[in-house]
Amino acid sequence: MSQYTAFTVELADKIAHVQINRPEKINSMNAAFWSEIIDIFQWIDDTDEVRVVVLSGAGKHFSSGIDLMMLAGVANELGKDVGRNARLLRRKILALQASFNAVDNCRKPVLAAVQGYCLGGAIDLIAACDMRYAAEDAQFSIKEIDIGMAADVGTLQRLPRIIGDGMLRELAYTGRTFGAEEARGMGLVNRVYSDTASLLDGVMGIAREIASKSPIAITGTKEMISYMRDHRIDDGLEYVATWNAAMLQSTDLRVAMAAHMSKQKPEFLD
Repeated sequence: MSQYTAFTVELADKIAHVQINRPEKINSMNAAFWSEIIDIFQWIDDTDEVRVVVLSGAGKHFSSGIDLMMLAGVANELGKDVGRNARLLRRKILALQASFNAVDNCRKPVLAAVQGYCLGGAIDLIAACDMRYAAEDAQFSIKEIDIGMAADVGTLQRLPRIIGDGMLRELAYTGRTFGAEEARGMGLVNRVYSDTASLLDGVMGIAREIASKSPIAITGTKEMISYMRDHRIDDGLEYVATWNAAMLQSTDLRVAMAAHMSKQKPEFLD
């Protein structure tokens, strides 16, 4: 596992804890963040020992979003020709999108643990996760509207499926800040914890429960849920039939059934 400048990564009990580690900068997303997150999630995908991921932020806040100094650097690359500027900006935006696509496309479940600020690009990030959990002090905002732009790395594409179209429009058009309880009410977060310590304890407990399940079954379940975002029900039924025609031959099925019959805890291979 490589060393990173914007993250710390730890693997224990088959859980990869990926932590944004720029607390002195409110965990803002600098250039290293965007490249390193792709490398990290490629490692996660390639490492069978990892069965689930917990994504968190060091310090008081989850993340304040994209580093404005990074945006200023992009602006300095622009010249006088509109066509060439557009081509450059499009390439930059697609590269940023790829960073959060790496999270969304990860074969393992990704659980976000949010405390303090979760602003702008941080909303894009948690929208790419499987589940989201928050401490009581969490504050969320789709801030891009307040700097004169439309969010462009996933919020507007993923959140309608999480919180619904109307609520997304309100939050995206106004940029208003909302707290953990409102986030739970709209379905953005699954649970709210009293503080950061209990948040991490709770999320790690959920992660351990997921990690105890068959990794073949978890991967298949995530694949089917993700597939259904963009397909009809009959397409999904056809796909899961084809998928399980292979996966039901896994030894995990026999291990799980034998453990259930004997009332023992199953142990699955990575």
